[in-house]
Amino acid sequence: MRSIRTWAVQTFGHPRAVAMVAMATPEDIRINAEHVMQADQFVEVPGGTNNNNYANVKLIVQVAERAGVDAVWPGWGHASEIPDLPQSLAAKGIRFLGPPADAMAALGDKIGSTILAQAAGVPTLPWSGSGVAVSFAECNGVIPEETYNKACVFSLDEAIESCQRIGYP
Repeated sequence: MRSIRTWAVQTFGHPRAVAMVAMATPEDIRINAEHVMQADQFVEVPGGTNNNNYANVKLIVQVAERAGVDAVWPGWGHASEIPDLPQSLAAKGIRFLGPPADAMAALGDKIGSTILAQAAGVPTLPWSGSGVAVSFAECNGVIPEETYNKACVFSLDEAIESCQRIGYP
C-alpha cells in the first residue's frame, strides 16, 4: 500500500488521491496492522486461517462489491496466487491489479512453471524434468499433459533413475 501511496504522490501530487479500502481481520484491527492504518477505509472480515479471509475469493469479491471499488490489488501471497480471483472480479466489472489468470495458473504450479522457465532459458537446478520445455506462447499457459508428464516421476524405478542421473543432496 505504501508503494501505491508513493505512486499517487508522484502522479497526482497527493498520497490520498487514490482511495484504498482494506480487508482487516479482528487480529489486524487489534494490533493496528500497517495495512489498516494505510487504508482510507477497512472492512472487517473473519479471522483465522487464510481460507477464511485473505485467500477467500468469494469473500474478496463480496467485499469489493459492497465497498464499490473499481479495482482490487491482492498484495503478495494469499489470493494473489489464485487464478479464480481475476476471473471472479471481471465477472462483476471490477479490475484486477495483477497478472492474468492464465499466467497465474501456469506459474502457480512448480512443475509447470519450471517447464516454462526452462523454455525461456532460465537456469534451473537439475530435476526430473530437466530439459523438458514448452514456451508460454506455444501453450498459452496450459502445458500439454504429455509434456507435463515427461517432467514427472511415476514409479520407484523412475525415481531411482532420476536420482542416479541428478545426484543426491
